Amino acid sequence: MSEIEYVEALKLGKKEYKACVTAGRFPYLPVLDDILSREEIQTEQNMGLVQVPLEFIVGTSTMGRTYSFAANFMPILEEGTEFSFKWSALADAQVNEGIRDPITAYEYRNRYYVVEGNKRVSVLKYYKADSIPAVVTRKIPKYSEDEDIKLYYEYMDFNKVTKINCLEFSKLGMAARLLELTGGDEPWDEIKRQDFTSFLLHFSRAYDFRGGKKLPIRIGDALTAFINVYGYEAALAMPDEEINESIIKCWNEFVVLTGEQSVGLVMDPAEVQEKKGLNLLNYFLPATSRKLTAAFLYTRDPEDSDWIYAHELGRNYLEQTFPDQIRTISVSGVNEENVEQTLADVMGQGASIIFEVGPQMMQKSLKVAVNHPDVKILNCSLNTSHKYIRTYYARMYEAKFLSGVIAGAMAENDRIAYIADYPIYGMIANINAFALGATFTNPRAKIFLEWSTKKGYDRGAFLWNNNIQIISDQDMITPQEESRQFGLYRYKDGEPQNLVMPLWNWGIFYEKMIQSILAGAYQSEEDEGRALNYWWGMSAGVIDLICSRNVPAGVKRMAEHLASDIKKGDIVPFYGEFRSQDGSLKNQKETEMSPEDIMEMDYLVDNVIGEIPPLESLIDTAKSVVQLKGVEEKK
Repeated sequence: MSEIEYVEALKLGKKEYKACVTAGRFPYLPVLDDILSREEIQTEQNMGLVQVPLEFIVGTSTMGRTYSFAANFMPILEEGTEFSFKWSALADAQVNEGIRDPITAYEYRNRYYVVEGNKRVSVLKYYKADSIPAVVTRKIPKYSEDEDIKLYYEYMDFNKVTKINCLEFSKLGMAARLLELTGGDEPWDEIKRQDFTSFLLHFSRAYDFRGGKKLPIRIGDALTAFINVYGYEAALAMPDEEINESIIKCWNEFVVLTGEQSVGLVMDPAEVQEKKGLNLLNYFLPATSRKLTAAFLYTRDPEDSDWIYAHELGRNYLEQTFPDQIRTISVSGVNEENVEQTLADVMGQGASIIFEVGPQMMQKSLKVAVNHPDVKILNCSLNTSHKYIRTYYARMYEAKFLSGVIAGAMAENDRIAYIADYPIYGMIANINAFALGATFTNPRAKIFLEWSTKKGYDRGAFLWNNNIQIISDQDMITPQEESRQFGLYRYKDGEPQNLVMPLWNWGIFYEKMIQSILAGAYQSEEDEGRALNYWWGMSAGVIDLICSRNVPAGVKRMAEHLASDIKKGDIVPFYGEFRSQDGSLKNQKETEMSPEDIMEMDYLVDNVIGEIPPLESLIDTAKSVVQLKGVEEKK
C-alpha cells in the first residue's frame, strides 16, 4: 500500500519540479545556508519543542537533502531506491499509528527549515496533516528599517506572549493590535491558547470559503480587523453560521487593508462637486419626503468644553440653514461604554446621519456601522482607516501657521509658548506649522511646548520659568469661562491681551456635508479600496483666523495676504526644507509635503523645545483618547 502512495507522491514531486523549471524558479527545496549567506544574523534563540504548522515548513537547512525533494517537499527520487523504501516505511507508520517523533528545524522569519526529519515532513505533507512537533532554534536577523524585518520583530513580540506560531501579518502594527484586543501583554495560558486556536480555525475556514486567500493580506490582518469590529469575547462565542455572516458584513474592512494607502483624503468639498456633479435639483424635492434626522454625539456637555461648544454652534447653524430638510438631535456624555446604546437610541428616533464628536467613540461604533450600512456614521478624528465609518477633521495647521507668523513678528525676546492638549494625530501638525510660521518672521524664534493634559500641569509656572509673554493656547473659550487665555495672546502689564483667534467653522463643514448627502455625492464617492477621511481647510471655509486690534496693522496685513494665498493654494505651510529636533531632514527644498505625511507626523521641528509626552505622563481623562489616536514620538 505504501509503495502505491510513494508513486503518487513521486508524481506530485515531478509535476512541481516541471512547473518550477518552466517558470524559471529553483525546482528543489530552498536551503537556509544559502539564504543566510546573504543575510546578517544577530543571535540564535532556543525555542524548545514546538508544534509547527506544516505549511510554514518550506525548506531544508543544508544542501545535503535538497535534491531529493521538489520545492513542495514531494519526493523526486525514483521508486526502488533506498530513499523510497524509507519514505514508504514512514507512510506505513503514519497510517498505522501516526508519526510522533519530532523533527529538528531552524526558524527564520517565521519559516522553518529542516535539520533532521525531511522525509517525515514529506510524508505528513502528502497526507495533508496540519502540523508536526519540532525542536526549533530561531535565527534572529539584525533589526533594520526594512518593512519585512519590522514585521518579523512584531511577530516575535506576539509569539513571545501567545506561543501562537500559525499566524502571519502583512501590515505593521497588526500584531500589537491583536495582542491589545485579546487582553494585552500578559503571557497566555494553555486554556486561552486553545480558545484562540479553536476560533482561528473556524474563522479561517469561513474566511477562505468567502475568498479570503484572493486578498493580498495575511490571515492575521483579517482576524485582527474582524475582532476589532466585534470584540474578542463576542467573536469567541460566535457559532460558525454567525462567523460566516459577520465576515460577509465586514468584508470591506478586509478590503481596506489591501491598499498601500488605506485612507483616501478628501481635501476640499469642491473636489466632490467637480468629480461627481452635485444634482442640485434634489433640493427642490418636497421637504416632507426628504427630511433627514442628523444626530450629534458629544463626549461632554457643550457648556463645559470649548471643543464641543464649537460643534454645538455648528449643529445650530445646520438647523438654521436647512430648516425644512434637516432635524437635529444631540446627546452629551457619550463614551466608550454607552456609545452602542446611544447609537441604538438615536437610530430609533430616526437618525440616518450621525456625527460622533470624539475619537473614543469609534471603536465601539464599528459593529453598529457594519450592521447598519444604511446609516451614515462619521467620526471626528484623523488618520483612521475604517470602511464603514468615515472620519472628518479640519486643517487647523493652516491657521496655526498664520498664528505663528504673527507670534514670531511680535515676540520681543524670541520666546513663544505653545500649550497643547492631546498628543494625537493632527495636533503635531498644528504645533509644527506654528513653529515654522514663527520662523517665517523671526528666524530666532523658539517655541516652548507644554501639554495641558500632563500630570502636574501649571500654566503660570511654565510661563514664568521660561520668561514667556506670547502664548498660543486653547482655540476658544467655553461659554461659562471668563478667562482671556485662549487663541494667541500676550501678557501686557500682567494681564492677558488677545491677539488672534483661530476658528473652527464647523457649521460650514456640516452644511457642505449635508449638501453632499442630499445631492447624492456622498454616496457616489464610495471608494472600493479605501476608507474616506474629509480633511478640509481654509479654502473650504471651515478654518479661519480673526485678528484683534492689538495686532499691529502691518503684521495684520501680512497675515491677511498669506491667508488669501493659502486659500488659493499658492502658499502651503509645509513647504521647503525643514528638520526635526534630532536634525533629520523631513522635507526637501522646493518640495511640498504630502497630506499623508502631514497627517502622520510623529516628530517636532527643530525650533520646538519640548517633547511629545508618553501615555503614562498624562492625566487619566486624557488616556482613552490618546490610546486610540495618540502619537508616539520617534527618537
